[in-house]
Amino acid sequence: MAKNFIEAIEMTSIDSATFTGNLQALNTDGLDEACTMIRITNNSDRDITISYDGVTEHDFLRSDDKLELNLQANSQSAGYISKMKQGTVVYVAGLAGGTGLIYLAGYYNPTN
Repeated sequence: MAKNFIEAIEMTSIDSATFTGNLQALNTDGLDEACTMIRITNNSDRDITISYDGVTEHDFLRSDDKLELNLQANSQSAGYISKMKQGTVVYVAGLAGGTGLIYLAGYYNPTN
């Protein structure tokens, strides 16, 4: 049973200096928990695209901006909840040679 409080996953990051123009994993081991909210902060000088499956580009994020997905806001009635699946790997791509980091943070309801 879910608890009535939120905990944070460990933040991960990738250095935009490693960009190749191709999608690269931001969190190579995937999400530790099924998250009700995730935040991607682009603290680099490169615009980035974001993928949640490693193939399809799903989002775009300008440099020095953040994207916050409050998944619980999309829950349905009758007690259904919306979460990003545990194990989801988030991918990012940008032009090579950037400066700065891209961060992924997430929050979840613990079940034990």
